[in-house]
Amino acid sequence: MSNERKIVMSGMRPTGKLHLGHYTGALRNWVPFQDQYQCFYSIVDWHALTTDYQKPGAIKENIRQVMLDWLSAGIDPEKSAVFVQSRVKEIAELYLLLSMATPLGWLERVPTFKEQQQQLKDRDINTIGFLGYPLLQTVDIVSVKADFVPVGEDQVSHLELSREIVRRFNFLYGDYFAEPQELLTPTPKLLGLDGRKMSKSYDNSILLSDSAEVVDQKIRPMKTDTRRQRRTDPGVPEDCPVFNMHKSFSSAEERETVVNGCTTASIGCLDCKKILIKNMNNFLEPIRERRRQYENIAVDEILEDGIKKAREKAAKTAAEVRDLMKV
Repeated sequence: MSNERKIVMSGMRPTGKLHLGHYTGALRNWVPFQDQYQCFYSIVDWHALTTDYQKPGAIKENIRQVMLDWLSAGIDPEKSAVFVQSRVKEIAELYLLLSMATPLGWLERVPTFKEQQQQLKDRDINTIGFLGYPLLQTVDIVSVKADFVPVGEDQVSHLELSREIVRRFNFLYGDYFAEPQELLTPTPKLLGLDGRKMSKSYDNSILLSDSAEVVDQKIRPMKTDTRRQRRTDPGVPEDCPVFNMHKSFSSAEERETVVNGCTTASIGCLDCKKILIKNMNNFLEPIRERRRQYENIAVDEILEDGIKKAREKAAKTAAEVRDLMKV
């Protein structure tokens, strides 16, 4: 029996500096995977082009910022193959080859296709590139022959399209690709400063690179449970975005203190926020320190080894796919 570790693959679009939602939703799970699996983590710049092709100028700097945040959060290039998608040209070749057998209707039925068209009305994304992004995601996975893709329970259905594409390829050309499986990960929903989903586009996020002063400035004016109009009014913590953050960054004992204090009005909202500010800064300080250590390092040099590993895997996959398709 082979002792070779199973392969995990995941990626992030380079849209700029990462926020706490990226950490709780992905990075917090990616870091321990490095000791359990053979990990391939990709900064997927071609995916960024699907929506930002009209103004792509920021993508290069965003790649650097994402890489710095990954390193700061604990992604280790000595343990994982960390690479930029566009530096592995075989991914483009595999995308073209698999596109020949991918039915158009499968891509058109993806729910996020119409959702994004509604949300990004300021951009023309009625393009082949945007329509094909689920296929490109599939190729990201199969190019390195990944066994698992880390996802939350709400994302399991997204991976089913990848399995359908794999099954169709195997039916047409021979049993080659294993169907990638979900690696279920806990992804607590971290709300932003205004109670909506944390997103830079909503200007409601706390960045991994924010200073202690900036964290303080962002949290102090946060809106709380609307029932607390006065200091003496009791509140409901579950309806408060500040308490939502406490769930990720405060201890069970501190959360109990906050719940008791809020529901009995024995503490004010600012007292509650001060506890969160302290804990969030305690959490972020080691990340900030590691970022300071990496900021003057040439990121391209750090990425070279990961790019080489990803290219070796993808080149072997592409050669075998060509043989199966007899092209």
